Amino acid sequence: MSELTLFLIRVAYLAILWIFVLAALSVIRSDMFGARVTNASAGGQPAAPPARGKAAAAARAPRRGVPTHVAVTTGSNAGVTVPLSQAPIVIGRGSDAAIILDDDYASTRHARIAVSGDQWFVEDLGSTNGTYIGSVRINQPTAISLGTQVRIGKTILELRK
Repeated sequence: MSELTLFLIRVAYLAILWIFVLAALSVIRSDMFGARVTNASAGGQPAAPPARGKAAAAARAPRRGVPTHVAVTTGSNAGVTVPLSQAPIVIGRGSDAAIILDDDYASTRHARIAVSGDQWFVEDLGSTNGTYIGSVRINQPTAISLGTQVRIGKTILELRK
């Protein structure tokens, strides 16, 4: 082989090594500081005025047997609650999550709790370690109700009134 060929192979190898190092640093930065969040309200969109009257009161008043918040029952964040009025609720280690978990087995954006009609769903967002309802790992949006335990790593959450 000519010296030019060997030199080009060395340069290509060095470039591939640097790409790998930069990709690893990017993943570490994402785990430590979370994903970047853009402020949606800064785009000049005015907030909707609050509704008034009987229809607004009926929409705000929770019905009997309907969950009003999600609570962390087990784990390092036990006792944390988030009202379901903030739905969809993102759960994970990232700074943009509504419930920020201090759990080594949770991803930056691990799972999401959302509503469709009168039914609440939990959805795994492509996490590495998975989201479980009871002992069953879910891989698609799954309906949950009051008292259903959702496990993310060592943390257990449930819907409550």
